[in-house]
Amino acid sequence: MSRRIAVSVAAGVVVLGGAGAFALAYAGDQSPALAHSSARYTAPAAGHDGSLTFTTDVTASSEVKSVKVLAWPASSSFAKKGLTVKDMAAVESAVCKPSGGDSERCTYKVPVTRADAEGSPRGLWHVAVLVTAKDGDTTLDTKAADFTVA
Repeated sequence: MSRRIAVSVAAGVVVLGGAGAFALAYAGDQSPALAHSSARYTAPAAGHDGSLTFTTDVTASSEVKSVKVLAWPASSSFAKKGLTVKDMAAVESAVCKPSGGDSERCTYKVPVTRADAEGSPRGLWHVAVLVTAKDGDTTLDTKAADFTVA
């Protein structure tokens, strides 16, 4: 093998190795991600409370620190001004359990009384989610899932 070919092959290996290391480093520092989010609303009936249940799969390279959940009507002021991380600071948290690798299955469930249902706007609602990883990275999805209050 000529020296010129050997140097070219060695340079190619260095470039590919560097690109692979960069890709692995970048993959390790990605913001938390949500997947398979769903919301189920059951109205109160016949003397029994209803419920709102939201579930999502969260992946965070540095583990999940918290998952905050807020259900909001599409007709609210948030539709015009948009939700922010600051708006989500004081809302309730989901309960998360490891589901393999860097992923956790998070569930938020709250009872809905007849008084709650009667005082709530009818129509489309959205579920906003703020995920905070242990390294401080955050992801805000203001419309992670939808449900309808009839």
